[in-house]
Amino acid sequence: MIAFADDVSGITVSFEFFPPKSETDESFWRTIAKLETVHPQFVSVTYGAGGTTRDRTLKTVARIAAETTLKPAAHLTCVGASKHEVNEVVRDFYNAGVRHILALRGDPPGGVGTRFVPHPDGYRNAADLVRGIRDLGDFEISVSAYPERHPDSVSIEEDLAFMADKAEHGATRAISQFFFHNAFFLRLRDRIAARGIDIDLVPGILPITSFARVSEFASKCGAHIPPALATRFQGLDDDPETRNLVAAMVAAEQVDALRREGVKHFHFYTLNRADLVYAICRVLGLGSVAQAA
Repeated sequence: MIAFADDVSGITVSFEFFPPKSETDESFWRTIAKLETVHPQFVSVTYGAGGTTRDRTLKTVARIAAETTLKPAAHLTCVGASKHEVNEVVRDFYNAGVRHILALRGDPPGGVGTRFVPHPDGYRNAADLVRGIRDLGDFEISVSAYPERHPDSVSIEEDLAFMADKAEHGATRAISQFFFHNAFFLRLRDRIAARGIDIDLVPGILPITSFARVSEFASKCGAHIPPALATRFQGLDDDPETRNLVAAMVAAEQVDALRREGVKHFHFYTLNRADLVYAICRVLGLGSVAQAA
């Protein structure tokens, strides 16, 4: 039984968005405005492969910083760019009022599964990028985590070694890739604690707006989808109303189970949609008049 209202003290959330395709995309800013009422800890804006959305990401986080009460976090990758180029982006973020960066290595130009080759004058990996950002200014730095192993890693132990390196260089938060088996996340949390890695692990939650789309995402990043979950969405492709109700319930159940394991912060991958995420946050007791007061 889901009963968030009995114990929501200390629960916080954050949201991920990708930058709008144009400055005239008012639907994006309506989504921002609706989720602003939930009072998230921060909102992050993605950075396209190879920096393809660099300008749009910068303009988006700058507008969030200037026109809303939200604290923006800018994604940053080091794929296909020199240290000088990446450092210029960091300075642009700082000048735009951004003090939080989500530092990522980024996918190779050939996509997930192809070999990553660092730029000859660039940062070698995410840990190296974290160190570079730390040297440039007083930023809060988050990084990524993979409950089911990074696609390029040979083992979870290799992932943990990289995590320790990122924490040592100044990362304070690790946001996980989405997952549907909570056991993977909880096992990773235990392993991080056992190794004495000083970093906060935050679960990444992906509400299922399209099961086919989520399945495609999962196959690329190696996230397992439980057969029972597939069954719950079977036959709902042409029934968006029921699909959204099921999606909200599935995500709420996952969050509730994690909350009962002591998790206090949840990062939602919104796919630039407010409806499901807003509903889940209201179930959490966030966004109400009492919570705002």
